[in-house]
This record gives sequence, structure tokens and C-alpha cells, in this order.
Amino acid sequence: MSVSTAAEIASDVTAQRTSAVRVAQDGLERANAVNARLNALTVLNPALIDDAGVIDARVASGEHLPLAGVPVIIKDNIWVKGLNITNGSRLFADFIAPKDAICVTRLREAGALVLGIGNCSEFACKGVTNTPLHGITRHPQDTDLTPGGSSGGPAVAVASGIAPVAIGTDAGGSSRRPPAHVGVVGFKPTQDAVAYGPGFAEPVWGISTICPITQNVADTALVFEVLSGQEQRAAPTDLCFAYAPDMGLGVAVDEDIADVCRAAISALSDIAQIDSAAPAWGEAGHSSGCMAVQFSGLAALYGEDWQSNPWLFDPDIGVQIEMGLALTGVEVAQAHQAAQAMRVCLWSFLLEYDFLITPTTPCVAWPASQLGPTMIGGKPASPRDHAAFTPQVNHAGLPAISIPCGVTKQNLPVGLQIIASVHADSTLLAVAQQFETILQDAGLTQVRAKAST
Repeated sequence: MSVSTAAEIASDVTAQRTSAVRVAQDGLERANAVNARLNALTVLNPALIDDAGVIDARVASGEHLPLAGVPVIIKDNIWVKGLNITNGSRLFADFIAPKDAICVTRLREAGALVLGIGNCSEFACKGVTNTPLHGITRHPQDTDLTPGGSSGGPAVAVASGIAPVAIGTDAGGSSRRPPAHVGVVGFKPTQDAVAYGPGFAEPVWGISTICPITQNVADTALVFEVLSGQEQRAAPTDLCFAYAPDMGLGVAVDEDIADVCRAAISALSDIAQIDSAAPAWGEAGHSSGCMAVQFSGLAALYGEDWQSNPWLFDPDIGVQIEMGLALTGVEVAQAHQAAQAMRVCLWSFLLEYDFLITPTTPCVAWPASQLGPTMIGGKPASPRDHAAFTPQVNHAGLPAISIPCGVTKQNLPVGLQIIASVHADSTLLAVAQQFETILQDAGLTQVRAKAST
């Protein structure tokens, strides 16, 4: 089931070739046709058609709305006034958001329609999207597989054609890895380029961002301009690119991932000089040393609830809370020091190169019943090894984007991650749009992973 791009919908509604009401009705039809199979959404907006009528009236009055009538899915940890937003947790099973998060306000002001809420893992703190409250979100191309997490619901909603735009969050790759696994675009802006909150308390303040997930880079740039106020721009010339197939970490990568990314880099090398180079991480690159920040944050927020009512929680999150409760202050401080070392290393590297390119993930999607793949690159994998290349960007506060770059022999999507210097978001988006065109013209990538209905 296909869906128009955000830019196409906004253009058609603005020109009154169609109405926001009709777009909303079509969105509900798509959601009802697809969601029972994939479990991407937790809630549909009961006020959608009324909201669409307001947009049509605003358009008729001559108001300029850059996202006129565009259906958007919002992740279940972002407040949308009047809707049941649960943070993926039984603790908030009956919570009704009292106000919109700032990003939702800006989307509404631009004419977007909140179609529904996208499933996420509990507290957005797990790399697969399943919760005791809302169940398992499944991959559009193979329902035995996971899209990853924590923004699995939003990514699947876009990939399956429910909506052209979703808004996720990303504290370690949560809005880049799921898009990579399902074949869409996921963009993590510079830290605080998009306002965060009001909303739930965040276990990992200072590294989580609000992120557009879309069918293509042009839509991402359009949504980012609305959310941040930063205007789109053309890509400059004479940029310096580095490609690191394992990010310089020496970690295992699936052969299929390596092959697809190698072909993509070969195609891109026709228009850009891309060196083989990587940050000199030393001991700084592996994100496992920073996980105590998340564990301690969860323990501070939910430790008492876990100890009183453990049955309310996802057992996997309970494990993280227990680890956080056992940490000492010194161990938490060491995790922050590890994050700072990661930041210094990546910032230093981006003084030499304008962009660092890596695979978004070292593996394709894995069975939905597992926390992570059991093997990567022919070697046994721990549950977080699938997240090898994304958390560094969060700890460094930098922008990064995942774009589709091809599919494996099993026809599973692969993402290419492009990382830029702080505040280079608009330049990054311009470069990503160029790269997207080259990869599509070379026949290496699909625009969207389609789901059958």
C-alpha cells in the first residue's frame, strides 16, 4: 500500500486539489488495513477528521502551511494533548497527555495531522519494540522479524505506508537503526536543535533527541525545517568524506551488510572523494562503557516502582533497573567520563573530515522474539552489539542520518549512516539528498519497504 510523500500531500492540499479531510480518511483506511498485522500503532487520533477540517479552513483562508494535511505518527513517549501516551509502560497505561510537546505544537502550526501514536519499547530503553502493555511491533517485510527499537512503531508506520512522516526519539540510535532495518530515512539532529518536552522524565537527559522518520530525505528536510526553524540549503562543494566499514572499532559486521555498503560507497565515489579513515578511538569508542548512565537514570526514576510492583514492568527493563540500583556514584561518573572521551574523539575526527560514513547497523533485522541477533559477522553477539555504530553520535551531540543504501540477498534493507559536525544539520541533509539520488539512480536502493495488506 503506497502513500504520497509529505511534500506531495502538502502541495495538493494547499492547491486544493484534495482536502485534508480526504487525506485523513485515507490515512485511517491505511492504518486499519495494515496495523493489525504489524502492531505499529497504539492509538488512532479520534479527533483526526475534525482536525483535518480545521486545516482545510486554514488553507481556504490563505494561510501558508508547509505541512498542510500531512499525516504524522508520534512515538508513544512524546506527549500529544488529549491522547493516551504511555511511554510503553503499564505505569502510564491510563495517562492522558495534558499538553502537546513543543515538536507536536510546531507540527500542528505547520498544518500536520496527528494520525496516531507509534509503539515503542518501555521508556524507549530497549533495542526491540515490544512491551507487556502494547505487544510486539513487527517488520513489514517479514513479521517474524523485529524492526529494532525503540522507535520501531514510528519506523514501521512509515515503511508500511500508514503515514509519510513519523516522529521518534533517539538516545542511542533509536531513530536511525529501525529506519535502517525497514528501509526508510531516520535523522538525528544536533543535540537540542529541536526542542524536547514537555513530557515524561527522560532517563538519559542530554543525549536524547526528537527525530523525523520519513520516506525520503526531502521530506526529512521539510519536517526538520518546521521543527527547528533552520532553513534548507544546497550542499557546498569540496567536502571531505571518510568511510569506516566498522567505524574503526574492530567489531564484527555481517558480510551482507559489508557488501551492500561497499557497493554504495563505490557508487557515491563517482561524485565525492571518500577516504578510508576512522576515528582513533582507543578505549573510547565502545558504547558499553556508557550504559551505566541509562541504568542509573532508570533506577532513579523507576527503582521504587520496580521494587514495589515488578509485575508492571518489562522484565528486560527490570534487569536494567536492577543494574542501576547496584551502581556506585563512582561508576556512574566513570560512565560520564567515557561518554566525554567518545565526544572528544569524534569531534576531533570531524575537524579533519566534514563527514564520517558508516553502516547504520552491523546486521539486518533479527527474530522478534530475541533482544538482539545471536550472531553478527559469524561471531557470537551480545544483546547490544547490533547498536555498535550509533550511540557515539548521541554522546557527542552530533547530527547523523540513516538512508537506505540497498538490500541483502534476503531482500532485507540496509542503511548507510552519515555523521556531521555539530550544527551542520542542513548541510548534512543536503548531502544526504544528493547521496540518496545517486544510490537510487544506481539501482542500489529501494525508497520504501512495502507491506502487503
